[in-house]
Amino acid sequence: MRMRSIVRDDRFDLTIAETGHTATPVVVHPRMSIPLSILDLAPVAPGQTVRESFAASVALAQQAEASGYRRVWYAEHHNMASIASSATSVLIAHIASQTSTIRLGSGGVMLPNHSPLAIAEQFGTLETLHPGRIDLGLGRAPGSDQATFRAMRRDPSSSERFPQDVVELQAFLAGESRVAGVQAVPGAGTNVPLYILGSSLFGAKLAAALGLPYAFASHFAPGDLIDAVSAYRREFQPSTQLGEPYVLAAVNAVVADDADEADAQFATMKRQRLMMLLRQSGQIDPTREFGDDELDHLLRTPVGQHVQTMTTYTAVGTPGDAREYMEQFARTAQADELIVAHAASSTEARLRSVALLADAMQLAPAAA
Repeated sequence: MRMRSIVRDDRFDLTIAETGHTATPVVVHPRMSIPLSILDLAPVAPGQTVRESFAASVALAQQAEASGYRRVWYAEHHNMASIASSATSVLIAHIASQTSTIRLGSGGVMLPNHSPLAIAEQFGTLETLHPGRIDLGLGRAPGSDQATFRAMRRDPSSSERFPQDVVELQAFLAGESRVAGVQAVPGAGTNVPLYILGSSLFGAKLAAALGLPYAFASHFAPGDLIDAVSAYRREFQPSTQLGEPYVLAAVNAVVADDADEADAQFATMKRQRLMMLLRQSGQIDPTREFGDDELDHLLRTPVGQHVQTMTTYTAVGTPGDAREYMEQFARTAQADELIVAHAASSTEARLRSVALLADAMQLAPAAA
């Protein structure tokens, strides 16, 4: 859903939701201040090398740090030619060495792919090298297709152990191992903060039960956002790490100096996501190319509608447009923090989007 302002005064904004059907008035009440963070998928654009993708991720983190974003997270994906963040902890280490204050972490590590001990050691190492800057977001999805699932030697029942593995991992990081005679070295006593990632009520209820922050993947799976956040807040139990519920909601953004340019970048993003889905599903020859008109036609097919659903929560437009959208989305999602996937396809446009949104939201860089 996109928002455009129609009335503004000192007390409130009146906007209308542009759904392609009847315009529905929405009252947006006084300006709010909310922390912004970034989800960087380390995209590999057509014609780009993985090394260039990593350089772009460094530049993005540096821009985010200079602009006042709170954290940058990287997601574990495997066997995807367009995403380079498969070795998540290694990428975090590289980018941490090129920045100085911004928090960095996983959004997330797919814990069923790993042993809790190995992740405790990896992130304990990161926290030891970069104290006070490391987050550990955890998910239970495979982050891959079935063939990759087998190649990773995953136990088919590993996802069912996710709650127990989270508790075991947390104990390793606290120096209170639940495995007799085994400690995480490095890791024990680092207390790297954990976050539960999810797109359903399962993750919401687990985060609530464990008293951990909850990050909802509304940038690509928006369906259960409201119900999941409500369940999390309702069922939250305080813990050593967290005394009150804390929600991070993910949202896409394509921000440009000109609204027409933002619209063009958004259209390109949807076409690229459609091609990724078609290739991953085996519905087309991986080498086949399509023109823009063909892809726009395919976006009206069922698989194209899936792309439209994935991008339900996307701020598109000028900095003013984006600020209005973010404020309204934060209220809708009951979010304490927004984690933004800047979705422009080129590095230059993505960096510009990062800077423009930060200025619009009046972010302040952290002191060195």
